[in-house]
Amino acid sequence: MANAKRWVYLFTDVKEAESYVNEDWEKVRGLLGGKGANLAEMTRLGLPVPPGFTVTTEGCNAYSAAGAFPEGMWEQMLEALGVLTQQTGGKKLGDPKNPLLVSCRSGAKFSMPGMMDTVLNVGLNDETAEGMVQLTKNPRFVYDSYRRLVEMFGTVVFEIPDEAFHDYLKEYKGQKGYKSDTEMSADDWKVILAYYKDVVKKHKNFDFPQDPYQQVKLVSEAVFKSWNGKRAIDYRRATNIPDDLGTAVNIVTMVFGNMGDDSGTGVVFTRNPATGENVLYGDYLLNAQGEDVVAGIRNTSKIANLIKELPESAKQLDEIIKKLEKHFKDMQDVEFTIERNRLYMLQTRNGKRTSQAAVRVAVDMVDEGLISKEEALRRVRPEDIDALLHPQFDLEEKKKAQANGSLLAKGVNASPGAAVGQIYFSADKAEQMAKEHKQKVIMVRPFTKPDDVHGMLAAEGVLTSEGGATSHAAVVARQFGVCCVVGAEAIKIDLEKKTMTAGGKTLKEGDWISVDGNTGEVFVRPIPTKVPDFDKQGDLLTLLNWADEISASNVRSGENNTPKCGLMVWANADSPLDAKRARAYGAKGIGLCRTEHMFFAPERLPIVQKMILAKTSAERIAALDELLPFQRNDFTGLFEEMDGLAVIIRLIDPPLHEFLPHLEKLIEEVATLKAKGETKGLIEKEAMLANAKRLHEQNPMMGLRGVRLSIVMPEIVQMQVKAIFEAAADCAKKGIKVFPEIMIPLTGHVNELKVIQPKLEDIASAVMKTKGVKFAYKFGSMIEIPRAALTAGEIASLAEFFSFGTNDLTQMTFGYSRDDAEASFLLEYVERGILPKNPFQTLDNDGVGRLIRLAAVEGHKVRPELEVGICGEHGGDPESIKLCFDAGLNYVSCSPFRVPVARLAAAHAALK
Repeated sequence: MANAKRWVYLFTDVKEAESYVNEDWEKVRGLLGGKGANLAEMTRLGLPVPPGFTVTTEGCNAYSAAGAFPEGMWEQMLEALGVLTQQTGGKKLGDPKNPLLVSCRSGAKFSMPGMMDTVLNVGLNDETAEGMVQLTKNPRFVYDSYRRLVEMFGTVVFEIPDEAFHDYLKEYKGQKGYKSDTEMSADDWKVILAYYKDVVKKHKNFDFPQDPYQQVKLVSEAVFKSWNGKRAIDYRRATNIPDDLGTAVNIVTMVFGNMGDDSGTGVVFTRNPATGENVLYGDYLLNAQGEDVVAGIRNTSKIANLIKELPESAKQLDEIIKKLEKHFKDMQDVEFTIERNRLYMLQTRNGKRTSQAAVRVAVDMVDEGLISKEEALRRVRPEDIDALLHPQFDLEEKKKAQANGSLLAKGVNASPGAAVGQIYFSADKAEQMAKEHKQKVIMVRPFTKPDDVHGMLAAEGVLTSEGGATSHAAVVARQFGVCCVVGAEAIKIDLEKKTMTAGGKTLKEGDWISVDGNTGEVFVRPIPTKVPDFDKQGDLLTLLNWADEISASNVRSGENNTPKCGLMVWANADSPLDAKRARAYGAKGIGLCRTEHMFFAPERLPIVQKMILAKTSAERIAALDELLPFQRNDFTGLFEEMDGLAVIIRLIDPPLHEFLPHLEKLIEEVATLKAKGETKGLIEKEAMLANAKRLHEQNPMMGLRGVRLSIVMPEIVQMQVKAIFEAAADCAKKGIKVFPEIMIPLTGHVNELKVIQPKLEDIASAVMKTKGVKFAYKFGSMIEIPRAALTAGEIASLAEFFSFGTNDLTQMTFGYSRDDAEASFLLEYVERGILPKNPFQTLDNDGVGRLIRLAAVEGHKVRPELEVGICGEHGGDPESIKLCFDAGLNYVSCSPFRVPVARLAAAHAALK
């Protein structure tokens, strides 16, 4: 037996557990679970912890694999129970004269509050209950404890519905006129106990187990099984906790808070977990057990009042929790019980907290000298930053809406935030009602298109019944910080009737809804929101400045021919307003300006369509000359806002048909005009229809767009480059430091650059000569075709920078149509583990990531000073940012609203 696998560690064996995992405390937590490790650590610190032991997480995994206790485990548990008898002065499991009672609690490495099972008062049976009555002279306490055991055992071990117990207790109290459990007498609890035993007999066809050792074994198995229960699995999915960690089982000697008014139980945080304020925060109950506080069975008292009722215990508790926070160097969530004026510590763990509290606690603890700036950054999640930057619903009001049946549907939480408004079913109507009538608007569509952008910009939120997390609606909404829920399939939208229906409720245009972009929920009534002010979030600004320091100071090794640099965060911005917002959020440059978005403005689209309909180059140039001042003004605004920082401007990328009405719509309009015999506008519509047919492609994603369009129809990009350099020259003359970088999209072959880039460089030189000014500039390529990545060395012979368009690169690498894949199979792939993550949300490391690394290395071989970054939606994803850091990229570019998130993620990557 000496060499047998060890499954059990006493709380006093923490040094042996450390030795087993080579003195690594994180591995101790992995072995004993967070609860077991911290109970052992509190024991080592000399704090008043009841004697106990932990069955390891390895035991859980072994049990899950075999469906039974592994060899030696039960024997080690029996041996440990014998040690508890010694440590408790002779209390023994099942001894009616001096019974040992224990609790059985779960405890994984990472805290999962309420997700797994606990049973208290294990060891009570008919005989030990009578012995407890003789020992304590308190029958009310004993039978209260016994009925709790039967109830918890019944629900946890035997999976009997809670209602089978709760409903009778509620009915009984009502008959007696009792308002609280504390009014129940010993005789009352005897009645309840008898009924609960009958419930077990009726549901299981056998009596409640009287063997205390059998109780311990069955409860331990139930805790192991709860690791794979639905709620635990769902929690792990939501928090990215691995499935293979397992949970430990903690067997702890019972101490009782329900022995009278000199006893009690409670939960206390060392700081306010909602705000982060450095004050004690918690609740307690006298004459109660722990689940009464957690379950809300009785109205609790604020922890500040404990000093008045049990002053000595309150003082001792205050000293201990301060010691715990200083020891663990983090806000602690502590459970305690007071038995006859004697304090016991039952748990301490790092407390769960809101995003606001996470930031404040981290910054405060640096100021207090408890932790370093680096540790503070590690403690705040990117999700916390995201949550602080978007409107949030008032949580209490949202709970009311959930409770009263106002939840209409649920979709994909595509863009964070909270939006309340009146629904409209077209972009034009949404914009009109928002601008002219000053309404709060929610734009509702089956899906969105590029020409819906103006409606999205005017709306508080966007709701679609189709699409996924990287559909157009989702991408654009994140770009502009608009709250968005997509793919709410339960909603049926009738665009003709201008109604939406779900759950038996039909809403018409103008009705109010609330959209929660954090959870994907949609409600049929307004819910109050709270809007954060970035400039006034002092703690957040402090934290992000620390993040920038870490990112800038972490100069990487320069291996594989990549330059030595930190990872900067730039922003995608298509307008001066976007640029101003991006800079306010800390962006160090513009990594993507999509010039085609500028074409969709109402005053410009007719000119763009005139250019498309032009029959000759001269007509096309005339239309482009009309567009040039608009484009020049756009670029001037960008350069002014980004004074001293780089601005990457992507030349036109989408196919021209996107600027025309849909082919089907044009066919219908022409047919209608002919049927009515109307000639007004018919010629123009027929011309537009002819061009739409001419430009129609079976697969426009792979068709005439990007650099291909620039080669076939060079006048468009020639106008754009002229506008860019005229704007830059005018700004430079005013003393503004300009750094324009011109990006040619969709390059697949170096010869494409050889055809178009020299022409554009000639225009740049000509403009600067005419304007009498010189400034640094670059021409580069967007890498979004696998062939471009594979031949990056050749492309770098002309391109002075690479920007990976990771959305298209992912599509072309996987061979997936993004929207089709998300609508049909991609989510199932992720759920079934065929793909680890949605590759349109988090970069695929082995495929797309490998292409990025290869292209960076090959490009730097040819051009050592090559600037490399990404500008797809992945630029705001923390995991993808880590990949970019490891690949030696110079920057990531994301929507302005994601810049603060990316700043923290870049620091996390550097710290790792």
